[in-house]
Amino acid sequence: MQTAEIRRRFLQHFEQRGHTVVPSASLVSPDPSLLFTVAGMVPFIPYLTGREPAPFPRATSVQKCVRTLDIEEVGKTTRHGTFFQMNGNFSFGDYFKEGAIAHAWELVTGPVADGGLGFDPDRIWVTVYLDDDEAAEAWHRIAGLPLERIQRLGKKDNYWHTGADGPGGPCSEIYYDRGPEFGPDGGPLVDTAGDRFLEIWNLVFMQYELTDVRSKEDFRVVGELPKKNIDTGMGLERVAFLLQGVDNMYEIDEVAPVLRRAADLAGVTYGKDHEADVRLRVVADHVRSGLMLIGDGVTPGNEGRGYILRRLLRRAVRSMRLLGVDAASLPELLPVSRDAMSSSYPELATDFDRISAVAYAEEEAFRRTLTSGTALFDTAVREAKAAGAPALSGEQAFSLHDTYGFPIDVTLEMAAEQGVTVDEAGFRALMQQQRDRARADARAKRTGSVDVLAYRRLLADHGPTDWQAYRTLRTDSRVLGLVADLAGEDGGQVGDQAAPAGPGEVTRVVLDRTPFYAESGGQVADAGTLTWDGGRAEVLDVQRPVRGLVVHQVRVLEGELAEGAQLTAEVDREWRLSACQAHSGTHVVHAALRQVLGPQALQSGSYNRPGYLRLDFAWQGALTPRQRHDIEDVANAAVRADHRVSATYMTLPEAQAIGALALFGETYGEQVRVVEIGGPWSRELCGGTHVAGSAQIGTLALTGESSVGSGARRVEAVVGIEGFRYLARERDLVRQLGELLKSPPDGLVDRIGGILSRLRETEREIAELRAQQTQAAAGSLAAGAKDVGGVAVVTASPAGLSGGDLRTLALDVRGRLGERPAVVLLASESGGKVALVAALTPAAQDRGLSASDVLRAAAGPVGGRGGGKPDVAQGGGTDPGGIPAALQAGEEAVSTAAGR
Repeated sequence: MQTAEIRRRFLQHFEQRGHTVVPSASLVSPDPSLLFTVAGMVPFIPYLTGREPAPFPRATSVQKCVRTLDIEEVGKTTRHGTFFQMNGNFSFGDYFKEGAIAHAWELVTGPVADGGLGFDPDRIWVTVYLDDDEAAEAWHRIAGLPLERIQRLGKKDNYWHTGADGPGGPCSEIYYDRGPEFGPDGGPLVDTAGDRFLEIWNLVFMQYELTDVRSKEDFRVVGELPKKNIDTGMGLERVAFLLQGVDNMYEIDEVAPVLRRAADLAGVTYGKDHEADVRLRVVADHVRSGLMLIGDGVTPGNEGRGYILRRLLRRAVRSMRLLGVDAASLPELLPVSRDAMSSSYPELATDFDRISAVAYAEEEAFRRTLTSGTALFDTAVREAKAAGAPALSGEQAFSLHDTYGFPIDVTLEMAAEQGVTVDEAGFRALMQQQRDRARADARAKRTGSVDVLAYRRLLADHGPTDWQAYRTLRTDSRVLGLVADLAGEDGGQVGDQAAPAGPGEVTRVVLDRTPFYAESGGQVADAGTLTWDGGRAEVLDVQRPVRGLVVHQVRVLEGELAEGAQLTAEVDREWRLSACQAHSGTHVVHAALRQVLGPQALQSGSYNRPGYLRLDFAWQGALTPRQRHDIEDVANAAVRADHRVSATYMTLPEAQAIGALALFGETYGEQVRVVEIGGPWSRELCGGTHVAGSAQIGTLALTGESSVGSGARRVEAVVGIEGFRYLARERDLVRQLGELLKSPPDGLVDRIGGILSRLRETEREIAELRAQQTQAAAGSLAAGAKDVGGVAVVTASPAGLSGGDLRTLALDVRGRLGERPAVVLLASESGGKVALVAALTPAAQDRGLSASDVLRAAAGPVGGRGGGKPDVAQGGGTDPGGIPAALQAGEEAVSTAAGR
C-alpha cells in the first residue's frame, strides 16, 4: 500500500466518524521556542491545553514534521530521520478512551476492501500505563485483545505531559509483532530495543491537571481536568514500511527512489558496503527534508531554520562527493524526491521551479565553499600542528560554520583525515548561544520581558480582545490590566499586575477593545494615543503575545494610567493611511513581479511601514534594468487603474481553490482572510490593513534590489507621499548635476560618461608613470644591497605606496639580486598606515631563512602583524613612526638566522 494511500485512508476513516480534516500546518513553527513543527499535536496545543477554545469538537490531520536533534545519527541507523509525517486524531472534550481505542482498532485491523489498513489482529499488542485499568479493560472488551497482549509500563513509556505544569495523562501504545526473525517473543515489555515489536500508534489520554513538573517521571497530579482530551500520533513512515513489506523507512515508496538514484550516480549497490549505505541514507533523508522545507518557504542561511536547511543540503552534497560524485547532484536527485512526494503534496510539483532554484543555488554555493573554506581549514590545521596542539578550537570550527557554512560534521570528518581533533563541545556551546539569542529576540519582540503566563491569565479572565482595527480608528475602551516586566535578577518572578504608571513611564496595557493594528504579516503596529480624564499616553508598539490578546506598549505623557480606567484609544489617521498604502503596495509589487518574471517569483517575506515596503522573493540572479523598469511600470499601471481592494473570509481549501497565494511559514486557521486587488490580478491570504482602491496607494517608486541569500532577492519601494518625496529628490539631484556639469538633463549620461572615460585614461597614464618610477627605484635599491652574514639584504621605506605596489617593487628588487641568498624588506607609509613586504630568493630559503619570520620581526615596531609563505610575506601596521625600527628589526632577524 502506497504511503499516499495510507494517508488518504487515515483521513477518510476519521472524517467519516465526524472529525474535521485539518490541513497540515507549515513546517515553520509559530512558537518562537521551536524552529520547526516537531510533532503532530503542535498545531493543536492551544486547544489541548485549554488556552483557546477549540473551533471543532474533534479533528484529524497528517502533519508534516522535522526533528534535527539527532541529525548526526541519520543514516548510521535505519531508525533516524529528519522529515516525517504524523497521522493524528484529536478530541477536545468530546470522546475519550473508549472512543479513541475503538477508532484506532477499526482502522488498524479493518479490511483493506472496507478502507482499513488490514493488519492481522493476532499480531497487535498494546501497552497501557501501570494503573490505567480503564484503558486495559477497554482494549480487552472493544478489541478482544487477550490480557497477555495488554502490557503495563511506567511513566517513562506510558505517560505524557508538556514538560511544564498543566494537562497530562496516561497513554496507550499500539505495537505490531514483526515476527520471530526480529527477536524473542514476549511483547514490548521484553523487546526493549523495539526491533520485533514496533510501535505504530500512541494514544494520549489527557485527563489530569499536573503541577510541580520536574521531569518526565517527577510530577504531582492535582486532579482531573474538567474537559478530557484525546491526542494521538501514528507514524506514517513506520506504517508504510510494514504495509509495503520492506525493512525500514528508507525503503518505502517516498524515500527509496532517491536512494536508488544516488546509488546509480555513485556506481554502488545499496546493501553491499556499510559506509556507502550510511551516505546513501543521509542523501535520501536530507534531499527529501530539504525539498519539504524549501516548499514551506525556508531558505538557506547562517542561523535558525536557514542554517538547519543549509546543513541538510550540504550534508547531502558532501555525502555524494564522498561517494565519488563530483558533479552537481541535486539536479539529479531533487526531481526524483518531488515525484515521490507530490502524490501527497501536489504543491511540490506546481512550485518546483522555485524550490529547485533555491536548492541548486545552495549546492553551487557549497561547491565554491568547499574550495575557499578548505583553504581556511588547512591554514588552521597547519597552525595547530605548528603550535604543538593538534586540535581546532570551538571558535575555529564555529568560524568555519558561520563564515563558510561548513557543517560541523564536515569539519570533524576533514579534521579526522588530518589527524586533528576538534573542540566539538566548544563549537556546540557557541551554536547554542547563537540560537538562544535568535529565539530570545523573537520572543522578546512579542512579549517584552513579561512571562507569557501573565498574558494567558488575562485572556482566561477576560476573554479575547475585541479587535476593531478593520472597522474604526477610535474606540471607547477600558483598561483590563497593566502587565509588569519580570522582576528579580534571575528573571523568575512574574508580575501579573503592574502599579499605575505615571508621566514618563513605559508600561504594557491590555484593553477590552482596541482599534490598533498589532504587528503581524510584515506590517508594523499602528501609532496613536490613549486619552482619559486627566491623562494621555502615546502608543509605542502593539503585539499579540498570545492568540486572541492585543497588548499595547505605551509611554504615559500626562496623568496616571491604572487598571479599570475608561479611555479613548485612537489610531493616528495619517500613520494608518500610510501603512495601508505600503501594505497594498506590497501586494501590487508582488503581483507585478509575478507578471514580469513568472509565477516562480513567489514572495517569501515582507516588511512594510508607513511610506516604505520591502518584499523578498524567490529568484536567481540580479534583476536587469529592463526587468526593474517593467515591474515598476506594471505596478504603477495597477495604481492608476484604481482597482477595487476587497477582503473576504472563507475556508483555507476555498481560498486555495480560487488561487489565493499564502505566505510561506504562516499558520492559518480554518477561516482565512483573502485580500483581492483587481479580483484575480492580486489575490492573497492577508490579515493586514489596506486601502479601498489601488489609486490610494499614490506614487510608487522602486528604490533598490539586492540579494538576501541563495535563490532569494529583495526589492524595496516607497509609496504615497514618501514616493513623491523620493522622486522629488531625484529630480533635484538631476537638476544640480546639470548645473554643475553645464549639461541639460537628457545629456547628463553622455557628459558623465565622457568625464569618466577621460578619468580612466588619466589613471592609466599615472599607473604607467608609477611603473616606470618603480622600475628605476628597483635598480637603485638592488645596487645598494648590503651583506649581512653572507646574505644580501635590501631595506627601504619608499613613501606613498599601497600594499600591492610595494609587493611589486619588492619582487622586482628580488629579481635583480640574481641567484645569491638575498632578502628584500620594504615598508611604506600611506594615509597613516604602514604596509610591509618581505621577499626572499630561493638561495636565502636554503639558508633557513623565511619571509614570514622576517616580516613578523618587522611588524612589531609598527604595531602590526602579517604572514605569508617562506618566499613572500606581507602585512601592515598602524605606527608609521616605527618604520626605521621595523627595518632594523627585520635586518637583525636575518643576521640571527644567517648566523645559525
